[in-house]
Amino acid sequence: MPLTAAHTRGDRPERIPEVDALRGFALMGILLVNALMMAGPYGLGAVTDPGASALDRTVEGVVQTFAVGKFYLMFSFLFGYSFTLQLASAERAGANAVPRLLRRSLGLFVLGVLHAVLLYTGDILTTYAVLGLVLIAARNCTPRAALRSARILYGCLSACLLLLGLATLLMSDAETAEADAELAEGLPELIDGYRGDAVSVVQANIGQLPDQLLATLLMSGFVMAAFLIGLHCGKRRLLADTGHHRAQMRRMFVLGAAVGLPGSLFMALAVSGPLGPRWALLGEMVGVVTAPALTAAYICGMLLLMKTACGARIAAVFAPAGRMALTNYLSQSLVMALVFTGYGLALYDRLSPAIVVLGALLLYAGQLALSRWLTARYRYAPVEWLLRAVTLARLPHDRSDQPAASR
Repeated sequence: MPLTAAHTRGDRPERIPEVDALRGFALMGILLVNALMMAGPYGLGAVTDPGASALDRTVEGVVQTFAVGKFYLMFSFLFGYSFTLQLASAERAGANAVPRLLRRSLGLFVLGVLHAVLLYTGDILTTYAVLGLVLIAARNCTPRAALRSARILYGCLSACLLLLGLATLLMSDAETAEADAELAEGLPELIDGYRGDAVSVVQANIGQLPDQLLATLLMSGFVMAAFLIGLHCGKRRLLADTGHHRAQMRRMFVLGAAVGLPGSLFMALAVSGPLGPRWALLGEMVGVVTAPALTAAYICGMLLLMKTACGARIAAVFAPAGRMALTNYLSQSLVMALVFTGYGLALYDRLSPAIVVLGALLLYAGQLALSRWLTARYRYAPVEWLLRAVTLARLPHDRSDQPAASR
């Protein structure tokens, strides 16, 4: 089916409000996770914090249960969905989509490298840029082929990760404690690096990149699966016609919550809770494998909610932030770098998780207000304007009475 038949101006406004609202909602979850990771070396149980209070562990457990691993998958799904809108936009303009998309991937890659080196090593843009090349290669596949490929990829990766997690149960408590002690040995140097001057912050970020690369490789398969699910849904125009799929979305919401919540709770109990270090890796693997189910529940729940009067008002609050998601994502890291590192206040490892989460929510509230103000006046936020200029190889207009296609 030609993409212009699925996403044309005649049957649907260029922006899809559901996509914007979902992306804005995902920004909040991403911020909560990234804030705890940027605030100190013990973020979300990566290394056991011997001085953590019960409140600290509870806050981390809540974020582990409801946010970790879920919202970046939501972003990934939306990236795959918006890819079909990019193809449709090029088709309407009579342009070859491939050069546009290659330039867009290059722009994302450069932004991601700068983000990882200067601000936050847990960058996702470079992953999107590289895996986006696979989407470009698969742009003409059928919706059924995209869905089948996603299922196979998810199934193979899940089996491998669960086997890896189960293998760690063969380790003794002493071996697990020794491994944690080795990880903790380098923390004082890391803390000093992030509390130092700008040069030491960059050096600390670069020093963390090998570990982040390993984590990225571990998660890239699930990102690709989410891309393919988004591609499937985009080709079938599911977010543009959610009213015709309510019964299916209700079933997916219930099933996703039934599978995803227990898996996420087990991860929280293993990583930040009382189960102990021996269970941590298995908990993480279970959390990773079940996260897509809870992500699907979030997406379906939000889409169903948006069909109600109250939900429509909530969506209107999230949508402006989603329209400028890239600017908001990078500005979140900039603000947190100014708070936690030597770029500014150098509060790294000096704030409790409860304070960090509260601060993140306040930051997000500010972004919601600023996004509403900016999108009412400008067609593109700053980073979106820059990326669009790279994509089109020309300067786009920054003011317009017609909103740009949702991406």
